[in-house]
Amino acid sequence: MMRKQHVMPSVWAPPQLSMRWWPVFLRNLLVWRKLALPSLVGNIAEPLMWLVAFGYGLGALVGEVSTGGQQVPYILFLASGSICMSAMNAASFEALYSAFSRMHMQKTWDGIMNAPVRLDDVVMAEMLWASYKALFTVTAILGVMLALDISHSWKLLLAWPVLWLVGMTFSCIALIFNAMAKGYDFFTYYFTLFLTPMMFLSGVFFPSDQLPPWVRAVAEWLPLSQAIALVRPLFLDQWPSQPLLHIGVLALYAGVAWAIALHFTRKRFKT
Repeated sequence: MMRKQHVMPSVWAPPQLSMRWWPVFLRNLLVWRKLALPSLVGNIAEPLMWLVAFGYGLGALVGEVSTGGQQVPYILFLASGSICMSAMNAASFEALYSAFSRMHMQKTWDGIMNAPVRLDDVVMAEMLWASYKALFTVTAILGVMLALDISHSWKLLLAWPVLWLVGMTFSCIALIFNAMAKGYDFFTYYFTLFLTPMMFLSGVFFPSDQLPPWVRAVAEWLPLSQAIALVRPLFLDQWPSQPLLHIGVLALYAGVAWAIALHFTRKRFKT
């Protein structure tokens, strides 16, 4: 019996995409809808605890920090960085643990590809679904921040599409590790060696200009640093400097990571 109704492309072939990713995305949405409330609580609880503990607790000791040539309250500085960190974490978690469960443990991808749906469409759906989950999470967190009157700039509306791009970028990166993983323990490398150092080097908790010059030169080009460079000025009711550069770097990260993730995923399914 033929297992799939389509021919698997070469691992080096260009992406073969169609709108058949949409039913896969919708399937994930319908399944997640049953667990939406606990999922939302789990995703926003940790960043809000960071915000309350460090923003109000440590912020009372620190007072103000210097960023962009001006002094700003520490809680505002932290909020603008932690919202980007939340988009990063939410997209990464979905594209790692949940996608791996559907791909490897539950064999959901195999079942989907018994229909005339290409693997490329499945990977695209997983990337877009993870970015949607990240956007949903940061929207809820932004609502809480507005309720706490941390920032009330109308420019925060522009942070919404930027945070979606952040979710897309990190979901593409996470899908690379998803394709290479043999089990859940493999994801420890991603969080320990990649996300955690980036979180401390990108200016979430303290200004990156406090770092040694050579470390700062590297940190400025990390994807999370690019995201914060776009979002933090919006929290401060300012416009980011060089927005096209930062958006271009994030898009480049996403595009390259997507191509690598697709290559490794095709290779995994061929073997």
